[in-house]
Amino acid sequence: MNAEYRRVLLQSDFDRFARLTGDDNPIHCDPVFAATTHFGATVAHGMMLYGCIAKGLSESIPGPGAVQLDQTLMFPNPTFVGDCITVSLSVEGEQGGVLDVATLVTKPGADGASLPTASGRTRVVPSGVPVPRLSALSAAPEPGDSALYGLRVGMTASAERAFSPEDLDEYGDLTGDRNPIFRDHAAARARGFAGRAVPGPLLAGMFSDLLGTELPGRGTGWMKQTLRFPAPAYPGEALRASVAITRLRAEKELVNLATRVTAADGRVVCDGEALVLVRNLKHKGPS
Repeated sequence: MNAEYRRVLLQSDFDRFARLTGDDNPIHCDPVFAATTHFGATVAHGMMLYGCIAKGLSESIPGPGAVQLDQTLMFPNPTFVGDCITVSLSVEGEQGGVLDVATLVTKPGADGASLPTASGRTRVVPSGVPVPRLSALSAAPEPGDSALYGLRVGMTASAERAFSPEDLDEYGDLTGDRNPIFRDHAAARARGFAGRAVPGPLLAGMFSDLLGTELPGRGTGWMKQTLRFPAPAYPGEALRASVAITRLRAEKELVNLATRVTAADGRVVCDGEALVLVRNLKHKGPS
């Protein structure tokens, strides 16, 4: 079972996603700064591409009312303004009613071949199948370097916000994701939620904001993200996002961070790990 659709991304899309998530990393929003980086121009937010994937999942595979348990994403090539992306989804397995779906976003390359810009996998629970609950991750730190551009293992950053119903509406309008569990109280309750749930790309957008503006900082490029959704989050809830450096690789200018969003009652609503490139950091401190 396969599905795909196409879309052209514009700078206005990047700017709207920045306003929605708070992630105004200049590689997405500042053409002058972005021109000085190895990208050469502004690039799409990783979570904007994830939102495009979520649209395909909610409309075609597996369809309305689907719930994502997790998502892995790698960003091997940038998506620029004017790129016509193709979102491709393929069901590659099933266990206990939960679908294993390969997710891929591509764009045309210079030679006419397709270039991947976001690739990964997700486990999705179709409508009518009970949603299992996941436990939060607890990843052990890996060995690495002690410092890079003033960054050190153990450094943290956090931010708090509450999403409004209007934020969920704007997300749906911007990405095209019309999943009823984000848009309709009755549909969400029918899937076992207390009401409309906050979409995964918005929760992970809280990481994107921190990674791209606080730690490591402006100019950070997202290379890879793993996500798990142990519990739902709801509009109006106070949510706290945190990132913590777990590993530094100075030679490759790479940083690993633990990423998490928790609700006021302590439940984890999103967690995982990020791998980012700090080559374009706007303000590089001493190593």
